[in-house]
Amino acid sequence: MSQSVSIVLKLFAAYQDAYGVSELELALPAGTTVADLCDRICTEHPELAQWRSLTRFGVNLQFVSPDTPLHDGDEVVLIPPVSGG
Repeated sequence: MSQSVSIVLKLFAAYQDAYGVSELELALPAGTTVADLCDRICTEHPELAQWRSLTRFGVNLQFVSPDTPLHDGDEVVLIPPVSGG
C-alpha cells in the first residue's frame, strides 16, 4: 500500500489570497483526512485559522465531513465563507 496520496487542492477566496495561486498539488501521508489537510494549511498560513471552523469541505465535487480520508487523485476544495453580493 502506498505511503502517500497525491491530491489537487483548489483554493478560493481567503485561501487563494494567502497562497497566491488557484490550486496546489500536494503529496500527503496515507490516511490524511480533510481536517488534517485544513490544519496543515492553517499552520502554513496562520492568518487562515480564523476561517477554520467556518470552512466547508468538498472532495471530487461532493461536500464531505472533516473526517473524510483522502485518496490518491482526489480533488479537494476548501470553501470559506464568501461575503458580498
